[in-house]
Amino acid sequence: MAESSEKERQQKCAWARSSFFAQYNAVVGHYQVQACVEHAHGPAVIDLACGDGLMTEVFTRHFERVVGLDASGKHLAEAKKRLPDVQFHECLIEEFESDEKFDSVLMLDVLEHVVEPVVTLQKAASLLKPDGVLIVHVPNANAINRRIAVAMGTLLSCEELSPFDIEIAGHRRSYKLDTLKEDFAKAGLPIKTTGGVFYKMLSSAQMDWLLTQGPWEEGGFGWGRVGAEKEKDWRAEFCRACYEIGKERPEDCNIIYVVSGAPGA
Repeated sequence: MAESSEKERQQKCAWARSSFFAQYNAVVGHYQVQACVEHAHGPAVIDLACGDGLMTEVFTRHFERVVGLDASGKHLAEAKKRLPDVQFHECLIEEFESDEKFDSVLMLDVLEHVVEPVVTLQKAASLLKPDGVLIVHVPNANAINRRIAVAMGTLLSCEELSPFDIEIAGHRRSYKLDTLKEDFAKAGLPIKTTGGVFYKMLSSAQMDWLLTQGPWEEGGFGWGRVGAEKEKDWRAEFCRACYEIGKERPEDCNIIYVVSGAPGA
């Protein structure tokens, strides 16, 4: 009954990358995939949980075999439309059973949603080949935009979950890098490396507005460089710079991650 109730809860979760703050989520999703590719092993990967398949589609450009899993039939229907040739499974991560082992298990923006994160980590690691890698991304409660919001008074604390976090995104908890590492330790999983993705200085809504409406063309000391010899896509340059700066300051990033391996690896 508990599993059925949890699946129903996830079925009702409205959030999808392509539906909310789509421009910003497409950008940060692109760089999350890039960060995964930098650490992943190939050729076979599984995307837990894949949602509507937006990032799963990008993974198919980098890996020979990609499998997707999600508890929401509604989101999987969109993923299957997007990727008719990809194998998808509809179930909770904790309930998934497979004889297949994967070179990389990718779990992006999932751990903050689940009932028992340690159990979920152990299940994900059980799908690895002996030399495989588990890559886990979560939103960073201590991101610079959240610290600014606390200083402004729009958040009471960095760990506070907003109504959007709870009611739309379905978050149960927030993570900082130390608490994420603690869950890996409880799960008995080795930590190979940690890092951050995308230096995000504004809220998701503000970032989405900036990317869609911002003054990206040079026009009197705007975003573009005055006197540049050739035109550049300054929006793309801004996003690339946020990714590169984020590598230098992972504790400030929108997303934090841990790269792990199979137990005992």
